[in-house]
Amino acid sequence: MSEENPGFWERATKQPFIEWFPTKIVVITLVGFVIAFAYGPLGLPLKSEKTQVGFRGTGMVELTERGAYKAVLASVEAIPESDEPIEFVEGDQLASEVYENVQVLGHISADNFNRVMAAITEWVAPEEGCAYCHGEDGNFASDDLYTKVVSRRMIQMTQTVNSQWQDHVKQTGVTCYTCHRGQNVPGAIWFDETPVQAGMLGWRNGQNVSSPRVASASLPSGVFEKYLVGDANIRVISGQTNSDATGMNIKDTEHTFGLMIHMSTSLGVNCANCHNTRSMNVWEQGPPQRTTAWYGIRMVRELNNAYLNPLQPVYPPHRLGPTGDAPKANCATCHRGVNKPLMGTPMLVNYPELAAPAPQQQAMAN
Repeated sequence: MSEENPGFWERATKQPFIEWFPTKIVVITLVGFVIAFAYGPLGLPLKSEKTQVGFRGTGMVELTERGAYKAVLASVEAIPESDEPIEFVEGDQLASEVYENVQVLGHISADNFNRVMAAITEWVAPEEGCAYCHGEDGNFASDDLYTKVVSRRMIQMTQTVNSQWQDHVKQTGVTCYTCHRGQNVPGAIWFDETPVQAGMLGWRNGQNVSSPRVASASLPSGVFEKYLVGDANIRVISGQTNSDATGMNIKDTEHTFGLMIHMSTSLGVNCANCHNTRSMNVWEQGPPQRTTAWYGIRMVRELNNAYLNPLQPVYPPHRLGPTGDAPKANCATCHRGVNKPLMGTPMLVNYPELAAPAPQQQAMAN
């Protein structure tokens, strides 16, 4: 630098300390306040919370992204107020005795049936009201609207989750609001991918595209079809490019990583939430959340195959995917970026009717 235009370091070293220090310290302080405010009160998505879940030095630190928490907290605050169950007394009429064509909840009292129907309306169709499933003509017994047929099956699915998959949902349980949150269609569903023909560069195995399924990583994006509908082996360790003795190869490993990325982003956690970082495949040293996730994958697979996919003929064309398939669920459908849906808010406290199917239906299932 010339004497006429000296650089910062020259100015700082030549000028008396008392002349340049206050200005610099004020600027640094202001920048610090801006950063602290941005990542504190504003809660920017990059802010994360660290929790040590293993011994020091083992890398067992769970990172929880906080960006999704604000939206989920809003959903928790928006949960409609619920009425407590009405005690059944001798002489009360059952729903099946008062109303026609009640196929799932006919075993509860008519009063409790009305209470549950009112709650489902608030959870799924707060703007449309009862007409969303029953139409404007007041014929509540009719099954003409597809929304009523789908809703009936969704009630059965909810009862199945709460009664048969407690290894995943515990005693917290789920209701229609867990997925719908005041919307007719849940905000996180998926459809089959449109098949892509091989081009000049050959078959790409569903890779090298910017797919939100795998957080835009260069991994196969067909993980939902493979693992959340199909029952392909997820636990893959292969040291060979070609198939090994188990019939698995490196492509299966890449699909597994794609599924793990989906689970990580859906729950807003890193790998240490479910795995021990010293040896990812060792169950004995892993956190209990890994077992919970194992059941969750199989639960979602059953829901897609037993409840959601079979509804494809019921839906109108505008509710189907690009390939004509029905909407399906994945981890994000309930979790929405946090490790416990709706922050672990108990959902079944006032809705025991959704905790299990009717006794006679349970007997038939067994």
